[in-house]
Amino acid sequence: MQIGPYKLANNLVLAPMAGVTDRPFRQLCKQLGAGMAVSEMVSSNSLLWGSEKTRRRADHDGEVEPRNVQIMGADPQLMADAARYNVDNGAQIIDINMGCPAKKVCNVSAGSALLRDEELVTRILEAVVGAVPEVPVTLKFRTGWDREHKNGVTIARIAEATGIQSLAIHGRTRADGYSGEAEYDTIAAIKASVAIPVIANGDITTPQKARQVLEHTGADGLMIGRAAQGRPWIFRDINHYLATGELLPEPSAQDVRDILLGHLNNLYAFYGEYTGVRMARKHISWYSKGQRHGAAFRQEVNRVEGADRQLQMVRDFFDRIINGEDLAA
Repeated sequence: MQIGPYKLANNLVLAPMAGVTDRPFRQLCKQLGAGMAVSEMVSSNSLLWGSEKTRRRADHDGEVEPRNVQIMGADPQLMADAARYNVDNGAQIIDINMGCPAKKVCNVSAGSALLRDEELVTRILEAVVGAVPEVPVTLKFRTGWDREHKNGVTIARIAEATGIQSLAIHGRTRADGYSGEAEYDTIAAIKASVAIPVIANGDITTPQKARQVLEHTGADGLMIGRAAQGRPWIFRDINHYLATGELLPEPSAQDVRDILLGHLNNLYAFYGEYTGVRMARKHISWYSKGQRHGAAFRQEVNRVEGADRQLQMVRDFFDRIINGEDLAA
């Protein structure tokens, strides 16, 4: 799959997720088979650009290219300024968020709330594309505002006409949030209506589901979000299945331990110990989900304040699984 001048290693993309797709997680997913990874949302509010959180969100130092930054907002000029700022700071692709269903985002008419105003969508896309002519601009959006107002095909055609170079569509409406099941008929209709690359997103949780969605939609690529939490190797698994039709065995407890320990060390290095330990907690919870005595372990490890102790507890938990010991012993 190609986006502007960038030929991706494959057609699997890590979805942008606030509080999750920081540089350590993006790098890990790329190492484990993602062809591209999108940053967390960066607000178009310039008052926030100097904040530590925004600086970290846009930190791509040493990252495998292309460096893709997602921006969010509802004012065309502010969005154009945000695009320019991020390109000047190393972004190689600008992604526009019109897919986030979060109330705090939609209450400021950003994210998927924009889908109600097609004229404003047009103005934002034109402003951003015009502000950064040297880099590709892409768009992530939902199938519509609610199930009675699915205007995804119209939005896609507007996007293509304004110069957007690829589309990622989540198969739910704004009103759906993350409830129910994603639908792929609208994504198929969008794919049939535009010539630019289309990436399908929503409920792609297994290699088999990945192939089903590609076949149903005709999409050029797949975007995976929540299914990669605690399972960053899902990209490797899907790549292998799409290429061979064979399922890879689940990673061993030793493999999971080693991936997690490497991830934790990268979080501490990126955030510093205090914030790194706290950012690590959700990842430890995801990696340990489904493991025997995982709930008791999570309750205990989430109270730990220091990196060394957190690492040791993770190592001990997985070593007991590897050695077949009962963790309650």
